Amino acid sequence: MKAHDGMYIDGAWRPAAGHESIEVVNPADEQVIASVPAGTAQDVDAAVRAARAALPGWAATAPADRAALIGAVRDRLAARREEVAATISAELGAPLGFAAAVHTDLPIAVAGSYAQLAASYAFEEKVGNSTVLQEPVGVVGAITPWNYPLHQIVAKVAPALAAGCTIVLKPAEDTPLTAQLFAEAVDEAGIPAGVFNLVTGLGPVAGQALAAHEDVDLVSFTGSTAVGKQIGATAGAAVKRVALELGGKSANVILPSADLAKAVNVGLGNVFANSGQTCSAWTRMLVDADRYDEAVEIATAAAAKYVPGDRLGPVVNAKQRDRVRGYIQRGIDEGARVVAGGPDAPEGFGDGYYVRPTVFADVTPDMAIAQEEIFGPVVAILKYQDEDDALRIANGTVYGLAGAVWAGEESEAVAFARRMDTGQVDINGGRFNPLAPFGGYKQSGVGRELGAHGLAEYLQTKSLQF
Repeated sequence: MKAHDGMYIDGAWRPAAGHESIEVVNPADEQVIASVPAGTAQDVDAAVRAARAALPGWAATAPADRAALIGAVRDRLAARREEVAATISAELGAPLGFAAAVHTDLPIAVAGSYAQLAASYAFEEKVGNSTVLQEPVGVVGAITPWNYPLHQIVAKVAPALAAGCTIVLKPAEDTPLTAQLFAEAVDEAGIPAGVFNLVTGLGPVAGQALAAHEDVDLVSFTGSTAVGKQIGATAGAAVKRVALELGGKSANVILPSADLAKAVNVGLGNVFANSGQTCSAWTRMLVDADRYDEAVEIATAAAAKYVPGDRLGPVVNAKQRDRVRGYIQRGIDEGARVVAGGPDAPEGFGDGYYVRPTVFADVTPDMAIAQEEIFGPVVAILKYQDEDDALRIANGTVYGLAGAVWAGEESEAVAFARRMDTGQVDINGGRFNPLAPFGGYKQSGVGRELGAHGLAEYLQTKSLQF
């Protein structure tokens, strides 16, 4: 596959400062498909300096003109849809259909939403004898994960551009080719030099240099809670802003009046999508004690339909595969009962980082598989005695990113959802809304992405008194 051997800095592809490279591996067959430069602090500094120099001109660009250029990026991505989907499929391992429908079409739609929002957003308002201005926060350091490579890039870069910020992007080292395609779309769209910059590299080197750089005004990071805490501490020492979208252990609460078969089947599909590599996945299924055995039976049958290599791709790398299998074994050791899947490699897969889709029954809230983010195709089914018990279990982790509630009456589900300590709740299978704010409570993060709330993260407020 095509890969650039340089960094996209100040409107051009430039040689990296160092000579180290990162191999890009296809998780489905473990074959190296490309290599990209391993950026250094020197590369990051050059990118940040370019972003700083471009900031005054971009911030002064009329919102309508910024909107038109964001729309042009969206159009370039749409024109290369098949190429983008194939690239994501190759470097992430996602089945091609899923790579096209979710990994490609969703971020294209999000980019389009910010083109519209940039043109209509109220960047100033009158409040009594004051004019209140919303101005760009400045230079943004964006650090994105591998699990939704294009979506996470667009969810940070598009609102930052709409706000009038300039950006340095450090994508995950497992999926840098998608980021390079995005940089090509930016270049083809005519975004001015220095407004968007790309540095590929390792997190502890390029990512840390970006988060710590004195000329970065805001760090936007999506990834693990552990790394998010480090970035928060680094940013806090410099009193710079952060936006952190971190881990999750979301509850899928099935109330007694719910359509049990639908709730269980949709719940499994939610977790197994993207091979379980979704921070907001409903990995804890909570079922009333009287219907628990029936739910386990439904889940066991449904899990058999998820065949590795067909509906279920590999996880991203060997480290992640071993981590997920280790959690499955830990669940067994703690006394949970495997009703589907297990820690062994799927039959017929000598190559590729595949994990068997796994369902646990007899899980208690104190078990590691009910408390810790596994980030793989693993579902834990827990039993509750009444609604207060279900709420205690649902809220009983350090996370609060997403969740779901099912009930016979929508009002019943909404009443329960209002009591959940989490940033986003789907009611009876409600569809994902790319305009709604996305982000977490507690250790699931700080700030929000998507829609107007996502744009607000990249703005700061000034008031003028008359």
